[in-house]
Amino acid sequence: MLKADFSSPNPISLGKIIPAIVILFLITVLYGSWYTVDQGERGVHLRNGKIIGTAAPGLGFKIPLIDSVVKISTQTHTASYQELQAYSRDQQPATIRASVTFSVPADRVEEVYENFKSIDSMIARLVDRQVPTQVENIFGKYTAISVVQERIKFGIDVTDAITKSINGPIVINSVQIENIDFSAAYEKSVEDRMRAEVEVQTQKQNLEKERVSAQIAVTKAQAEADSQLARSKAEAESIRIKGDAEASAIKSRAEALAQNQNLIELTKAEKWDGQLPKTMLPNGTLPFFNTNK
Repeated sequence: MLKADFSSPNPISLGKIIPAIVILFLITVLYGSWYTVDQGERGVHLRNGKIIGTAAPGLGFKIPLIDSVVKISTQTHTASYQELQAYSRDQQPATIRASVTFSVPADRVEEVYENFKSIDSMIARLVDRQVPTQVENIFGKYTAISVVQERIKFGIDVTDAITKSINGPIVINSVQIENIDFSAAYEKSVEDRMRAEVEVQTQKQNLEKERVSAQIAVTKAQAEADSQLARSKAEAESIRIKGDAEASAIKSRAEALAQNQNLIELTKAEKWDGQLPKTMLPNGTLPFFNTNK
């Protein structure tokens, strides 16, 4: 008959388990007594779940199994919002894509952990609730045309509104309005209006061009008329001066002849070729000069 012996455990098995447990404990203590925090992060030092301090970047030490370190990023982050719905002041619906750039101050990481546990939870509770509301409120102060024309100002107004509405351990660096999509019908009406305005401007430019051309033609015609008038005046003045000169010469000659009768005879003598007429009329007289004078 077989009998089982349950008097004691196998001593060989305990001899293997106990050293393994000791080694595992020592490894846990060794690796659990230090930690590292990367640059761009801060560590929240906890002891049994209670915050006892903040860990700066670098190597640090803690009590194994009692202390823990939760890392909070202090770098710049961006939260994107793809389809924010809003109405303009003139009741035009739009879909807006925006992004919010933020960071956590290094001296407020304890507050982040205490109130939100993580950055993602903080964004969900603080930023995600305010962005749609503030974008809609500010967008409603602009008309559809003005929000496009003053897009930079619209972005600044949204940034100010979101910054003022958020109260927590976060710094809003900027809000980027990445895109504004209006309804297809409104965009078509804007396109038609812009086309009409371009046509009006083109007509105005053409009219202005014609007006300038007409002024140039008038100016050229006036210049030509003035030139012809000047030439006519010059010619008339030249004729007048020439006539005055001839009249003056005749007058001077007449006065000279009247004052000296011998000049007449001299003139006749100068012009006579010295020959007598070949034909004489009956009872005619020969032309003689008066030599008694």
